[in-house]
Amino acid sequence: MKNEYDVAIVGGGPAGSTVASLLLKYNPRLRVVVLERESFPRDHVGESQLPSISHILAEMGVWDKVEAAGFPIKIGATYRWGRTDDLWDFEFVAGGVFHPVERPSRFVGQRTQTAFQVDRAVYDKILLDHARELGCEVREETTVRVVERNGDRVNGLVLDDGSRVQARYYVDASGHPGIIRRTMEIPVEIPTSLQNMAVWDYWRNAEWAVSIGVGGTRVQVLSLSYGWIWFIPLGPDRTSIGLVVPVSYYKESGKRPEELYREALASDPIVSRLIRNAECEGRFTTTKDWSFIAERLAGQNWFLAGESAGFADPILAAGMALTHAGARLVAYTILELDRKEMDAAWLRENYSANHRSQIRQHVRFADFWYTANGVFSDLKDYAQEIAGDAGLSLSPEEAWRWIGQGGFIEHTSGTNLGGCGLLIAKEIVGSFTGGEVPYDVVGKTHFVTDLDGAEKDWMAETSAGRITRRRMYRRNGKVLPMVGLPAFLTQLMKIERSYDELCRIPVPDMTMNGESVGDPGKTQFEMLKTLEALVSDGWIKGRVEPGAVPFPPVNFSFEALVHANRDVARLEQVEG
Repeated sequence: MKNEYDVAIVGGGPAGSTVASLLLKYNPRLRVVVLERESFPRDHVGESQLPSISHILAEMGVWDKVEAAGFPIKIGATYRWGRTDDLWDFEFVAGGVFHPVERPSRFVGQRTQTAFQVDRAVYDKILLDHARELGCEVREETTVRVVERNGDRVNGLVLDDGSRVQARYYVDASGHPGIIRRTMEIPVEIPTSLQNMAVWDYWRNAEWAVSIGVGGTRVQVLSLSYGWIWFIPLGPDRTSIGLVVPVSYYKESGKRPEELYREALASDPIVSRLIRNAECEGRFTTTKDWSFIAERLAGQNWFLAGESAGFADPILAAGMALTHAGARLVAYTILELDRKEMDAAWLRENYSANHRSQIRQHVRFADFWYTANGVFSDLKDYAQEIAGDAGLSLSPEEAWRWIGQGGFIEHTSGTNLGGCGLLIAKEIVGSFTGGEVPYDVVGKTHFVTDLDGAEKDWMAETSAGRITRRRMYRRNGKVLPMVGLPAFLTQLMKIERSYDELCRIPVPDMTMNGESVGDPGKTQFEMLKTLEALVSDGWIKGRVEPGAVPFPPVNFSFEALVHANRDVARLEQVEG
């Protein structure tokens, strides 16, 4: 029985640790083993996160441990694009104001809107040790030499010492090598003509890290005419700085990768200023950075998680968010398969289809980033096309905000109506255009549900270790998940309701994204946001009846979360 398990996971990075931790959190009786080739800690690229990861870390029970490590708090990002030198800030925290807090702090308030910028050597070890503490058997310095297969089933894993591990389920979290993916002969799709390479190193005492410290920081993504630079503070005195360029540019340049790297950093006025007193650690690393998606992410008793499932260029720091979100759904799927209460084929296909869609959206965006040497407005136009493919009707500015926050993950989970974040997005449009924010509900007097031409389908709602099948509707590429307030309002307005009538209808205590709204005032506010989204996406029609009470002008008091950068100008003033 020693080498027989319920779940065997190949790879102990964030994907493997997330799967193991969530499996054991919700079913401690499971026998789970992680087989990791290396010995932790070890350096790894992919340090910048999105806020969605913080919520998964909290569910795993490891957020406090990550916070105690003192990683910089990512409150947003600064971007420069194309032919313009303009810099734009994206704020995660409402109003763009991060209030300094004593650390370590708790996962409440503004901290639920932020992310971390992590030193992967430390971060990955924290996650793997946490899985071990929950009861997972972790074998480091253990290489899987052979994956035994029989058709679409994995029969066992042969290790480097000749021993054999057998399990009921297998998870490939081995990263790019895709050990199980390759054995099962799963083709990979490369939905891009781009073939990039990334080169990077770590720096001590860069000015950005010293001036901001371990409090609120922004990662910088600085576009060049031939690629882009990342600048990610990892702690008080350590910064990750990398360069991404097309392989063709590297070959045509006739220069060594390190020479290209040094020239890029020296030529950029922002980076060169920030590292003028810094020292390079000399851990220069090069890797290919080619986006791909596996054609299938699940089989009879196996799953692909993390980068074995696919890889999207890191231009929006979505790699780790995709990894954690996909791994979470793998754990949930295995838990449901064990319960034998739902159709197994549907569960596997739900994971495969949803996660492939998430990866594909980010690949398409990266394609545009590199091939269209345009200005910022061009980038937003392409973002609108991507959002449209996901079923969202957004302006270019709204779409850009949606993409920059990792909106694909939230949307394809099915727990958030495509337009539920629409109010913030529309306020951002106002900040860009300087015009009045258009709300579709304002001035309307009567509302009624419109499902004509919509097709019924099923979606997965995930919460507390359970997958629940919920009804959803599809029409013209848009989706209407029948959960929470969208379901409440859609059902309520099967009979036409006046605005005056809506104001008198009690709003139930709703659960939004797994958390109880609770406060009736907050619930009413959430209802208004959802109604605006439903009207904007066409699921509810509004009309005007003379003499009836109209929906009044609204002022949700959102401050712009995308704005022209102020930090560089402030720094230049101080130095001047």
